[in-house]
Amino acid sequence: MRASQRYEDGRFRNTAPVGPGLQGNPLPLLGEYFFGGTQRTPPGVLPLESPLEAWARRPDSGLRVTWLGHSTMLLELDGARILTDPVFGERASPMSFAGPRRFHPVPVSLETLPALDAVLVSHDHYDHLCRATITALAKRRVPFITALGVGMHLEAYGVAPELITELDWWEKHSVGPVTFTATPSQHFSGRGLADRNRTLWASWVLEGERHRLFFSGDTGLTEEFREVGRLHGPFDLVMLEVGAFHPSWGGIHLGPENALKVHEMLGGGRLMPVHWGTFNLALHAWDEPAETLVRLASEQQVRLFTPRLGAASEPTRVEAVTPWWREVSSPELAPRPVLGG
Repeated sequence: MRASQRYEDGRFRNTAPVGPGLQGNPLPLLGEYFFGGTQRTPPGVLPLESPLEAWARRPDSGLRVTWLGHSTMLLELDGARILTDPVFGERASPMSFAGPRRFHPVPVSLETLPALDAVLVSHDHYDHLCRATITALAKRRVPFITALGVGMHLEAYGVAPELITELDWWEKHSVGPVTFTATPSQHFSGRGLADRNRTLWASWVLEGERHRLFFSGDTGLTEEFREVGRLHGPFDLVMLEVGAFHPSWGGIHLGPENALKVHEMLGGGRLMPVHWGTFNLALHAWDEPAETLVRLASEQQVRLFTPRLGAASEPTRVEAVTPWWREVSSPELAPRPVLGG
């Protein structure tokens, strides 16, 4: 860890300094964060599907994704099954009684997950790394792939040290048919008041025998993604964070507009929005990230992949995007395919 070029004086740093906000966009007041904004939670029950029947057979195309909410996905990639940023808890918080509470149940229980080949943890924030979830997964004796320093949390939560692989940016590790590469992101880390940036954050490239995926984790806009695209693209699926953003948060989150810029930097491919629709982490309306992305992607002719929660879907076989969230927020608009594949 100390040998990393990103490690300095006991803390990790981004390649370029990240300011606290953007000019003309002051930080929201504490009261505004807790009580401001409009329709930050869904007005009704979100539709969920069960993937259990689909999981009983392998995907015909070799690539299938089940979005379980926020940044938690079960990826079926060329014969391997990988769980990303597993959060099955009720809250994205260090406390069980306070903090952002999920909008919907997880579509499946931990016990009904199929056998896993690896668990990928992008960084250590609470909406990406849940102690109770990790403790349960540790009993499965599955390999964990993560960024430098995060392993200490995993060990504390019960994962055997020999099952943990920590990577610096641009380092690789293979599990079965899949090669994981930690790639740059622009973010920060910490689970308390005193451990800010003590562990590394990363985006991730997953390469199977036939398909290549990109997973952003949490990140702001950085030119480093051009290098990721040059070295590892093109991608069959690009999974980018679009929610929990605010202009005052500077370069640490993307939002829909910057997600499309990153998509272009990476060389295109089917774009799946993640990091939205599960937790109330910002002032925007709960469905604003998806609605904005659909509108802008249509204008820019970007192919989207927006599966329903719990639906086991093969992105290379999806021909149209149906804005399922409108069934909750704007019933009169749903369901209507808006973008061809």
